[in-house]
Amino acid sequence: MFRIPESIAILGKERIAGFPVEGFLYGEGPKNPKLMLIGEAPGEFELVDGIPFIGRAGKELMKSLATIGLTREEVYISSAVRSRPFRWGTKKERDGTTTERKYNRPPTMKEIMAHAPVLDYELANIEPRLIVPLGNVGLQRLLGKEAKVTELHGQLLVRPVQYLNKLDDTTFKWTKRTYTIVPTFHPASIFYRPSHRPSLEADWLEIGRILKEMG
Repeated sequence: MFRIPESIAILGKERIAGFPVEGFLYGEGPKNPKLMLIGEAPGEFELVDGIPFIGRAGKELMKSLATIGLTREEVYISSAVRSRPFRWGTKKERDGTTTERKYNRPPTMKEIMAHAPVLDYELANIEPRLIVPLGNVGLQRLLGKEAKVTELHGQLLVRPVQYLNKLDDTTFKWTKRTYTIVPTFHPASIFYRPSHRPSLEADWLEIGRILKEMG
């Protein structure tokens, strides 16, 4: 199993200190996998268990992997941000009282930049056959803010990806090497937009077909 060096994890934790985030989740999976999956950021359940994609979206993701004959143990699972971004909100209890609690939220660009060295290290060292960004956050971390999953999902792309050249840079540069990428929707998207399910299922069948062609 591949694990980033502790020095890279410490760097990520230091760079994101002071943001409204909590915890830190390592990527999970083998070196040289068939697939590398890149999501947004861990949520509440992921932090508790220390395992990426362990909640409801994770179950959907495992179903998608199963359709192409893969298991969690055969893929590397990562994300643009490794700490859980949260916002405070009010939850109404059954007895009518309210409590303040943390809710998940998408990561900001500054948070994505803070954890860029972590994903950069993985991209440079894991060497997957195929990268599958899950949703816009993962996709735009790789290909820039103009990239939209609704336009690019299911397409085979061979492109350079963004990386942070220097730790104090405020913009990304492009890698010299190219990566093979097939974007698809985040598995959680079908919960609030069920109309995405047919496209999501078709994308995964295409991912499976491409992997077979790659041998």
